[in-house]
Formats: sequence, structure tokens, C-alpha cells
Amino acid sequence: MLSSAEKPSATHLSAEIASQPDNWTGARTVAATHRALLPVSGDSVAAIGCGTSLFMARAYAALREGSGQGLTDAWPAGQMPIGRRYDRYVVICRSGTTTEVIDALRALPAGAPRTIICSSPGTPVLALGDSILIDEVDERSVVQTRFATTALAILRWSLGEDLTPVIAQARAVLAEEPATALGAVRHADQITFTGMGFAAALGEEAALKLRESCQSWTESYLSTEYRHGPISIAAPGRAVWALGPLLPGFAADIAATGAHLEHRAIDPMADLVRVHRLCVLRAADLGLDADHPRSLTRSVVLDS
Repeated sequence: MLSSAEKPSATHLSAEIASQPDNWTGARTVAATHRALLPVSGDSVAAIGCGTSLFMARAYAALREGSGQGLTDAWPAGQMPIGRRYDRYVVICRSGTTTEVIDALRALPAGAPRTIICSSPGTPVLALGDSILIDEVDERSVVQTRFATTALAILRWSLGEDLTPVIAQARAVLAEEPATALGAVRHADQITFTGMGFAAALGEEAALKLRESCQSWTESYLSTEYRHGPISIAAPGRAVWALGPLLPGFAADIAATGAHLEHRAIDPMADLVRVHRLCVLRAADLGLDADHPRSLTRSVVLDS
């Protein structure tokens, strides 16, 4: 067990991280209840978000296309193409007040079906489409964890995935002693995340989480792209965290650099919970407020 001096102080973030397996279980009911608002196989879909929500949109797009259910593009809200039409738009926005998201919704073709996944009641985005309000997973921490992963869980259930094994993996992660389970990456001076498909999107999210919560030097790449230049960053004292299956020869190539390879054969969404716990651990080590990262607020609201 950690000594009292080593234990991370209680944070909203740590409590929100711990609730995720229950949240993902509840997401099954949410997906079933709102089935009529979610894309069906064959629909062309645009998934839209900013920051963490964009990475969830990218993960969903990769999973949906990978399962053969239809063309699915993921767009940053601030770069949604004008004039391109889809059968349905799926918008992910925790705060409900993000300027780029509101502007993107208002610019969509008139009458185009759009579904908004949000955790903040009474906010402007909810009036701009059909809403799936999941306020039970709203967060007090500025750093997003359970809202984003629950939104992705809803979308994964809607694709016909059975997340029961993923939920069990996340529970097992949360049962571990974090200082022991994450000891090899706790003090790494640089961490690069790699993955393919939806794991690549979650790798982008993992890197963002550590930058936000504890100002860490992190990067993320497709596993196939990592050896085309980024591997030059790998060195002793640094880490490469691979989400999802390893490519042939990948482990040997990392070993040759002297960097630590962090990898578990679990679903990337469950592995993301490990990253969340590392955020709390490293923030505590540095004396940082993981709930309120510097220069960040809950929503980006721009001057008109």
C-alpha cells in the first residue's frame, strides 16, 4: 500500500475515473432507449466534436467503418465541411456550450438528422438537435474521463458490440494498486502512445489526458507510422505505450532503443482507464491540481 505521503490526494478526477465500469454498463440501456436517434447500418455518418470529444468521434468512426456499417467520418467541429451531406450527424459535447460545436450545428443542412450526446442540461446545443442527455456522468473535473468514455460506450453498444468483457477488464484495472501497476511509466520523462484503428484515436486521447492533468511530454502516432521517424524520440527513461495488438517486430524495435514498452492485451478503452490513473498519480507527484489544469476551463466559449 502507498504511505500517506505517497497517496494521491482525493480529487473529483479520481472519483470520476473509478465510476467508469458502472457508467459503461448503464450505457447499454441508454443505447437501447435512444436507438431511434442513433445511426443504423448503411447510414452515412459524420461524428463531430472538439478535443476529447473529437477523439471519441474518431474512435467511433474507426469502429463503425471497421464493422462494415457504413461510411463514417469524424470532423473537428471547427472544420466541418460546408455542403457535404450525411444521413445522420452525431455530435459529442460535454458542456453544451462550446462555440465551435454550436456554430457547426447551426451550419448543418436544414432538416438533416442530428443527434447530440451531452451531459449538461439546459445548455444551447440541446436545442439544436435530438439529444441524448447523460447528466449522470457529468464531471466536476475540467479533465474529461467518464463522460467521454461513456459516450463512446453508448456508441459501441449501438454498433452491436458486447462490452461486458471490456467492463470486466476496467474493473480489474481499478482493483490494482496504481503505484505498482504503473511503476514503469510513473516517472518516464516522455511517453508516446501508439495504436491502430480506434486504438489510435484513444492513443491521441491518452496523450492529451497526460498533457492536461500533469503537463507531461506526450505524443501519439499510428503504430504503422511510429517507425517512420517518431521512434527517434525513444530512449532510456522514456516509454512507448501501445494500445491494442502489437505489430510484428514492434517490441523488438522498441527494446533496441532502450525505452520501456508498456503494453497489455486488453481492450484499448480499458487500457485508457490505466492512463487515467497515471494522470492522478503523476499530478500528485508534481503537486498539481488534476481537477483544474492550467489555462483550461470546462468549455471553450469564444467571443463573437
